[in-house]
Amino acid sequence: MTGADFKDHFSGIADAYAQARPEYPDALFDAIADVVPRSAHVWEPGCGSGQATRGLAARFAHVHATEPSAKQLAQHWAQPGTDKVSLAVEPGERTTLPDASVQLVAVAQALHWFDRPTFFAQCERVLSPGGVLAAWGYGDFIAPEGMVEAVAAFRSRIEPYWPPERAQVDAHYAGYEWPFPALPAPSLWLEMEWRLPQFLRYLSSMSAVARCAADTGEDPVARHAPALAAAWGDADEARTIQWPLFLHLRRKA
Repeated sequence: MTGADFKDHFSGIADAYAQARPEYPDALFDAIADVVPRSAHVWEPGCGSGQATRGLAARFAHVHATEPSAKQLAQHWAQPGTDKVSLAVEPGERTTLPDASVQLVAVAQALHWFDRPTFFAQCERVLSPGGVLAAWGYGDFIAPEGMVEAVAAFRSRIEPYWPPERAQVDAHYAGYEWPFPALPAPSLWLEMEWRLPQFLRYLSSMSAVARCAADTGEDPVARHAPALAAAWGDADEARTIQWPLFLHLRRKA
Protein backbone atom coordinates (compact mmCIF):
# COMPACT_ATOMS: atom_id res chain seq x y z
CA MET A 1 0.00 0.00 0.00
CA THR A 2 1.40 3.38 -1.00
CA GLY A 3 0.74 6.79 0.45
CA ALA A 4 -1.56 7.46 -2.49
CA ASP A 5 -3.91 4.50 -2.07
CA PHE A 6 -4.38 4.18 1.69
CA LYS A 7 -7.93 4.34 3.06
CA ASP A 8 -8.15 7.96 4.12
CA HIS A 9 -11.22 8.49 6.30
CA PHE A 10 -9.89 11.35 8.40
CA SER A 11 -8.08 13.99 6.32
CA GLY A 12 -11.36 15.80 5.68
CA ILE A 13 -12.02 16.07 9.43
CA ALA A 14 -8.41 16.43 10.58
CA ASP A 15 -9.11 19.59 12.61
CA ALA A 16 -12.09 18.05 14.40
CA TYR A 17 -10.20 14.81 15.04
CA ALA A 18 -7.25 16.61 16.60
CA GLN A 19 -9.47 18.71 18.88
CA ALA A 20 -12.12 16.18 19.86
CA ARG A 21 -10.49 12.80 20.41
CA PRO A 22 -10.01 11.56 23.99
CA GLU A 23 -6.60 11.25 25.60
CA TYR A 24 -5.21 7.80 26.44
CA PRO A 25 -4.76 7.00 30.15
CA ASP A 26 -1.39 6.83 31.88
CA ALA A 27 -2.14 3.21 32.79
CA LEU A 28 -1.88 2.26 29.10
CA PHE A 29 1.60 3.71 28.63
CA ASP A 30 2.72 2.41 32.01
CA ALA A 31 1.70 -1.13 30.95
CA ILE A 32 3.84 -0.77 27.82
CA ALA A 33 6.75 0.68 29.81
CA ASP A 34 6.62 -2.36 32.07
CA VAL A 35 7.85 -4.53 29.16
CA VAL A 36 9.94 -2.01 27.18
CA PRO A 37 13.04 -0.18 28.53
CA ARG A 38 12.83 3.59 28.96
CA SER A 39 15.84 3.90 26.64
CA ALA A 40 13.78 2.52 23.75
CA HIS A 41 13.42 4.16 20.37
CA VAL A 42 9.84 3.92 19.15
CA TRP A 43 8.12 3.78 15.78
CA GLU A 44 4.52 4.98 15.94
CA PRO A 45 2.85 4.33 12.56
CA GLY A 46 -0.59 5.80 11.92
CA CYS A 47 0.03 8.48 14.54
CA GLY A 48 -2.72 10.80 13.29
CA SER A 49 -2.59 14.11 15.12
CA GLY A 50 -0.60 12.69 18.02
CA GLN A 51 -3.09 11.46 20.61
CA ALA A 52 -0.66 8.71 21.65
CA THR A 53 2.65 10.34 20.82
CA ARG A 54 2.73 12.48 23.94
CA GLY A 55 2.41 9.52 26.31
CA LEU A 56 5.06 7.57 24.40
CA ALA A 57 7.49 10.50 24.31
CA ALA A 58 7.08 10.98 28.06
CA ARG A 59 8.32 7.45 28.72
CA PHE A 60 10.79 6.56 25.97
CA ALA A 61 13.94 8.05 24.46
CA HIS A 62 12.60 8.95 21.01
CA VAL A 63 9.41 8.51 18.98
CA HIS A 64 9.39 8.42 15.17
CA ALA A 65 5.73 9.19 14.45
CA THR A 66 4.51 8.51 10.92
CA GLU A 67 1.19 9.09 9.20
CA PRO A 68 0.11 8.70 5.56
CA SER A 69 -2.21 11.74 5.72
CA ALA A 70 -0.30 15.00 5.47
CA LYS A 71 -3.39 16.86 6.70
CA GLN A 72 -3.54 14.73 9.81
CA LEU A 73 0.17 15.10 10.49
CA ALA A 74 -0.10 18.88 10.09
CA GLN A 75 -2.31 18.83 13.21
CA HIS A 76 0.28 16.94 15.26
CA TRP A 77 1.20 18.74 18.48
CA ALA A 78 4.92 18.12 17.84
CA GLN A 79 4.85 19.77 14.41
CA PRO A 80 7.45 20.25 12.93
CA GLY A 81 9.24 17.85 15.28
CA THR A 82 11.09 18.08 18.60
CA ASP A 83 14.21 16.58 20.16
CA LYS A 84 12.16 13.57 21.31
CA VAL A 85 9.73 13.30 18.36
CA SER A 86 10.39 13.12 14.63
CA LEU A 87 7.54 13.22 12.11
CA ALA A 88 7.23 11.79 8.59
CA VAL A 89 4.48 11.30 6.01
CA GLU A 90 4.73 7.54 5.52
CA PRO A 91 2.23 4.67 5.34
CA GLY A 92 2.25 1.99 8.01
CA GLU A 93 3.33 -0.54 5.44
CA ARG A 94 6.57 1.25 4.65
CA THR A 95 9.04 3.22 6.72
CA THR A 96 12.49 4.62 6.10
CA LEU A 97 13.70 3.40 9.50
CA PRO A 98 16.77 1.14 9.34
CA ASP A 99 16.69 -2.56 10.20
CA ALA A 100 16.61 -3.42 13.94
CA SER A 101 16.52 0.29 14.82
CA VAL A 102 13.63 0.42 17.33
CA GLN A 103 12.68 -1.46 20.47
CA LEU A 104 8.96 -0.64 20.31
CA VAL A 105 6.38 -0.37 17.55
CA ALA A 106 3.27 1.32 18.98
CA VAL A 107 0.02 1.47 17.02
CA ALA A 108 -2.87 3.46 18.49
CA GLN A 109 -6.35 2.88 17.00
CA ALA A 110 -4.86 2.32 13.54
CA LEU A 111 -3.86 -1.31 12.95
CA HIS A 112 -7.22 -2.17 11.35
CA TRP A 113 -6.40 0.25 8.50
CA PHE A 114 -3.10 -1.40 7.60
CA ASP A 115 -2.34 -4.18 5.17
CA ARG A 116 -1.32 -6.39 8.06
CA PRO A 117 1.00 -8.94 6.38
CA THR A 118 3.02 -6.10 4.86
CA PHE A 119 3.00 -4.10 8.09
CA PHE A 120 3.97 -7.10 10.21
CA ALA A 121 6.89 -7.71 7.84
CA GLN A 122 8.01 -4.13 8.53
CA CYS A 123 7.76 -4.81 12.28
CA GLU A 124 9.96 -7.87 11.85
CA ARG A 125 12.48 -5.74 9.98
CA VAL A 126 12.69 -2.63 12.17
CA LEU A 127 12.34 -4.22 15.62
CA SER A 128 15.53 -5.27 17.33
CA PRO A 129 15.61 -8.72 18.99
CA GLY A 130 13.41 -8.66 22.07
CA GLY A 131 11.50 -5.64 20.77
CA VAL A 132 7.77 -5.28 21.37
CA LEU A 133 4.79 -4.61 19.12
CA ALA A 134 2.04 -2.82 21.08
CA ALA A 135 -1.32 -2.30 19.37
CA TRP A 136 -4.42 -0.92 21.01
CA GLY A 137 -7.81 0.58 20.32
CA TYR A 138 -11.11 1.50 21.86
CA GLY A 139 -14.65 0.59 20.91
CA ASP A 140 -17.78 2.68 21.10
CA PHE A 141 -18.40 4.69 24.26
CA ILE A 142 -20.79 3.58 26.97
CA ALA A 143 -23.90 5.76 26.89
CA PRO A 144 -24.09 7.78 30.12
CA GLU A 145 -26.99 7.23 32.48
CA GLY A 146 -30.21 8.63 31.08
CA MET A 147 -28.84 8.91 27.53
CA VAL A 148 -29.25 5.36 26.25
CA GLU A 149 -32.24 6.07 23.99
CA ALA A 150 -30.87 9.33 22.57
CA VAL A 151 -27.47 7.77 21.87
CA ALA A 152 -29.09 4.67 20.31
CA ALA A 153 -31.07 6.86 17.89
CA PHE A 154 -27.92 8.72 16.85
CA ARG A 155 -26.00 5.48 16.40
CA SER A 156 -28.79 4.01 14.29
CA ARG A 157 -28.53 6.99 11.94
CA ILE A 158 -24.78 6.62 11.29
CA GLU A 159 -24.49 2.81 11.51
CA PRO A 160 -24.68 2.19 7.72
CA TYR A 161 -21.80 4.60 7.16
CA TRP A 162 -19.11 2.90 9.23
CA PRO A 163 -16.29 1.43 7.10
CA PRO A 164 -16.04 -2.38 7.35
CA GLU A 165 -12.79 -2.12 9.35
CA ARG A 166 -14.85 -0.84 12.27
CA ALA A 167 -15.92 -4.42 13.03
CA GLN A 168 -12.28 -5.34 13.72
CA VAL A 169 -12.13 -2.71 16.47
CA ASP A 170 -15.41 -3.95 17.95
CA ALA A 171 -13.87 -7.45 18.01
CA HIS A 172 -10.70 -6.13 19.74
CA TYR A 173 -8.59 -7.42 16.82
CA ALA A 174 -9.61 -11.01 17.48
CA GLY A 175 -8.46 -13.51 14.87
CA TYR A 176 -5.40 -11.57 13.69
CA GLU A 177 -2.39 -13.63 12.65
CA TRP A 178 0.15 -11.91 14.87
CA PRO A 179 3.86 -12.22 14.02
CA PHE A 180 5.18 -12.61 17.59
CA PRO A 181 4.17 -14.40 20.81
CA ALA A 182 1.81 -12.63 23.19
CA LEU A 183 2.70 -10.97 26.46
CA PRO A 184 0.17 -10.46 29.27
CA ALA A 185 -1.78 -7.24 28.86
CA PRO A 186 -4.25 -5.61 31.26
CA SER A 187 -7.86 -4.71 30.56
CA LEU A 188 -8.17 -0.94 30.55
CA TRP A 189 -10.70 1.87 30.27
CA LEU A 190 -10.46 5.23 28.56
CA GLU A 191 -12.36 7.83 30.58
CA MET A 192 -13.01 11.55 30.10
CA GLU A 193 -14.95 14.18 32.00
CA TRP A 194 -16.68 16.22 29.30
CA ARG A 195 -19.29 18.92 29.03
CA LEU A 196 -21.92 18.70 26.30
CA PRO A 197 -20.11 20.82 23.66
CA GLN A 198 -17.01 18.60 23.88
CA PHE A 199 -19.14 15.46 23.64
CA LEU A 200 -20.84 16.77 20.48
CA ARG A 201 -17.45 17.67 18.99
CA TYR A 202 -16.34 14.11 19.61
CA LEU A 203 -19.39 12.76 17.78
CA SER A 204 -18.62 15.09 14.87
CA SER A 205 -15.09 13.65 14.61
CA MET A 206 -16.40 10.18 13.70
CA SER A 207 -15.70 9.09 10.12
CA ALA A 208 -19.24 7.67 9.85
CA VAL A 209 -20.67 11.11 10.62
CA ALA A 210 -18.71 12.71 7.78
CA ARG A 211 -19.76 9.96 5.36
CA CYS A 212 -23.41 10.22 6.43
CA ALA A 213 -23.39 14.00 5.95
CA ALA A 214 -21.77 13.68 2.52
CA ASP A 215 -24.34 11.08 1.43
CA THR A 216 -27.50 12.68 2.84
CA GLY A 217 -26.65 16.38 2.90
CA GLU A 218 -27.64 16.50 6.57
CA ASP A 219 -25.33 16.62 9.59
CA PRO A 220 -26.44 13.73 11.83
CA VAL A 221 -24.96 15.38 14.93
CA ALA A 222 -26.97 18.55 14.32
CA ARG A 223 -30.08 16.46 13.71
CA HIS A 224 -29.75 14.56 16.98
CA ALA A 225 -28.21 17.34 19.09
CA PRO A 226 -31.53 18.51 20.61
CA ALA A 227 -32.39 15.01 21.86
CA LEU A 228 -28.85 14.41 23.08
CA ALA A 229 -28.83 17.78 24.85
CA ALA A 230 -32.17 17.10 26.54
CA ALA A 231 -30.89 13.74 27.78
CA TRP A 232 -27.61 15.27 28.94
CA GLY A 233 -29.18 17.96 31.09
CA ASP A 234 -27.19 21.07 32.05
CA ALA A 235 -24.77 21.62 29.14
CA ASP A 236 -22.16 23.01 31.53
CA GLU A 237 -22.29 19.98 33.79
CA ALA A 238 -19.43 17.52 33.22
CA ARG A 239 -20.38 13.90 32.68
CA THR A 240 -18.17 10.81 32.61
CA ILE A 241 -17.71 9.20 29.19
CA GLN A 242 -16.09 5.76 29.11
CA TRP A 243 -14.72 3.56 26.35
CA PRO A 244 -13.45 -0.04 26.71
CA LEU A 245 -9.75 -0.01 25.82
CA PHE A 246 -7.92 -3.13 24.60
CA LEU A 247 -4.17 -3.69 24.34
CA HIS A 248 -2.12 -6.33 22.54
CA LEU A 249 1.54 -6.79 23.46
CA ARG A 250 3.78 -9.05 21.31
CA ARG A 251 7.51 -9.62 21.77
CA LYS A 252 9.88 -10.48 18.94
CA ALA A 253 12.27 -13.31 19.78
